[in-house]
Amino acid sequence: MKIISWNVNGIRACAKKGLLEFTTTENPDILCLQETKAHREQVEPGAQDLGRKYSYWSSAVRKGYSGVATFVNNEPRSVKKGIGQPEYDSEGRIVWTEHIKFDLYNIYFPNGGSGDERHLFKQKFLRDISEHFRVQLKRGKPLIVVGDYNVAHQAMDVYDPIRLAKESGFLPEERQWFDSFLELGFVDTFRHFHPTEQKRFSWWSYRELARISNRGWRIDYICCSQDLVPALRSAEILDQIDGSDHCPVVAQFEF
Repeated sequence: MKIISWNVNGIRACAKKGLLEFTTTENPDILCLQETKAHREQVEPGAQDLGRKYSYWSSAVRKGYSGVATFVNNEPRSVKKGIGQPEYDSEGRIVWTEHIKFDLYNIYFPNGGSGDERHLFKQKFLRDISEHFRVQLKRGKPLIVVGDYNVAHQAMDVYDPIRLAKESGFLPEERQWFDSFLELGFVDTFRHFHPTEQKRFSWWSYRELARISNRGWRIDYICCSQDLVPALRSAEILDQIDGSDHCPVVAQFEF
């Protein structure tokens, strides 16, 4: 089973830059997009399902903002657009699908860089989502959590860890949250296969033309609960793919 996650920074814009062609070539079993910035009915028909049989969109109340969408070939057992907390669900941050072997969370984590209010919102989201996962794991649920986490975990996950240590997304408390997230029982699938690989990033600032010189951050992840590690076969960053300021990440499981 191939799972791809990609922050497309606007699905309508990305669709004009080869999104459908990418989906056709890669042919994932599950495709998770973040920052769609659209409601399903606002999107061209070809991009509404991207060649999958089923698509599940969670869009923000505010038009042109946030949003996630999950595309699958096999119908999930259940679909939830959020975790039952209106402050997050109204921003279109989560699609939670239940499959035979696991539950999949497609999440666009908040960005806390615009000021104190959003910083505090992000920190509350991190605490609340961890508590949600703790409960689900306690119930014995195998989990896969994909998306733009808006947090770089380790020094090797950013191009300049010293200078960026005071930037949202690489703050000490955010990195500590990632530690605690893994301690809940999750595995960073990319680091599972590439524990020391340097200069592998998934986001580069458009404003700084950072992709040219690979001044990036690794903030897009596919993480799974430890009970799924025996089924994990590979995980990669598709950093040769254009179309967004992020690139796709992929993991393959064999069930």
